[in-house]
Amino acid sequence: MSALIPLDTSAGLGAFGHDVWWIIIIKAVLIFVILVLLTLFNIWWERRVVARMQHRIGPNVHGPFGLLQSLADGVKLALKEDIIPKAADKLVFVLAPVIATVPAFVTFSVIPFGPVVHMFGQETPLQLTDMPVAVIFVMAIASIGIYGIVLGGWSSGSTYSLLGGLRSSAQMISYEVAMGLALVAVFLHAGSMSTSEIVESQKDVWFAFTLIPSFVIYVIAMIGETNRAPFDLPEAEGELVGGFHTEYSSLKFALFFLAEYINMATVSALATTLFLGGWRAPFWIDTFWPGANEGYWPFLWFMGKVLFFIFIFIWLRGSLPRLRYDQFMAFGWKWLIPGSIVWILLVATVRVIDLRGGIDRAWLIGGAAVLLVAFVALMFIPDREPEAEASEDEDFDAFAGGYPVPPMPVGSDHDYTGGQR
Repeated sequence: MSALIPLDTSAGLGAFGHDVWWIIIIKAVLIFVILVLLTLFNIWWERRVVARMQHRIGPNVHGPFGLLQSLADGVKLALKEDIIPKAADKLVFVLAPVIATVPAFVTFSVIPFGPVVHMFGQETPLQLTDMPVAVIFVMAIASIGIYGIVLGGWSSGSTYSLLGGLRSSAQMISYEVAMGLALVAVFLHAGSMSTSEIVESQKDVWFAFTLIPSFVIYVIAMIGETNRAPFDLPEAEGELVGGFHTEYSSLKFALFFLAEYINMATVSALATTLFLGGWRAPFWIDTFWPGANEGYWPFLWFMGKVLFFIFIFIWLRGSLPRLRYDQFMAFGWKWLIPGSIVWILLVATVRVIDLRGGIDRAWLIGGAAVLLVAFVALMFIPDREPEAEASEDEDFDAFAGGYPVPPMPVGSDHDYTGGQR
């Protein structure tokens, strides 16, 4: 008879804390299984999409469409020799991958996958738990993972690994500030930091439309936060061999790899929850299908939105070259953070006006669009005028600008490499 009782799918924070212990265990295990399977799928999907972009085939042998290739690679890593460098701090070297991986799983404990449903005869939300500061909890736990990267680079006893770890910490500080500032506008607009209540506040319109600048800043910051191309400076193989995980092998390297892809899923799930209505169906589907937001269907809408953001990660990796490190840091501190602060002030002002007298939504969306266009246009303005090209008649000063490249002496019998001609 309980299956016939209509469910209150918008119970908010009051729906949590009442589950029996075995339902909590089932949901925790399901989250773990979903994340592992999603990682295997994302690795395969990235290889297939990038292969298509580069006119290659990609994995297509192991399993249907090559879907088991990621599983085969995981087994191969597990069977490889586990090497610990002689100069490494062994205890920290072993713990670092675990520190990087565990927080990646914990962050999903407050992500809403769907509304209140019937599960094994029990009414329970498709979310492990929630709290009044759930979004802050996600950012706090995700920040712990950076310690695994920094400690892994430091404990390896390698200069390249140390530089990769330091780059990653600086990168996280820079872009997590911009990410946090982008989320402040969401908190002001929704009036809550609970993930389930933020999803409920988007039942009429998604925040990706009303808070366009916050959405754009968050998407850029989440790519920098996860060390993905074109922001993969901690793993720049042209400069640092392999970055912070240069000395790692076997399962410890696999854990770093797993943490990277789960972090991609975490920031994608957070973007879905905060900007794309979470588990709610796209509004054009909800208009002609009233049951689109009931039962287990919302889980499909949620995963579809997450995979959309994963595709953005893959698309950027196959399209853009890696930035120079100083360009990357300047972009975060000179553009994203100041832009986020200005946008927060505007959103707060509009929020106060809306509470005291009201403001037309059309004007609000139009103003946000104008600000976004202005922000993107300013990003393409060069910081300084390009230097005029030297005339052919002028003498070439090899030491100008601080680059010590002396010219070859006239009549020298040696080539540029120092060898005999």
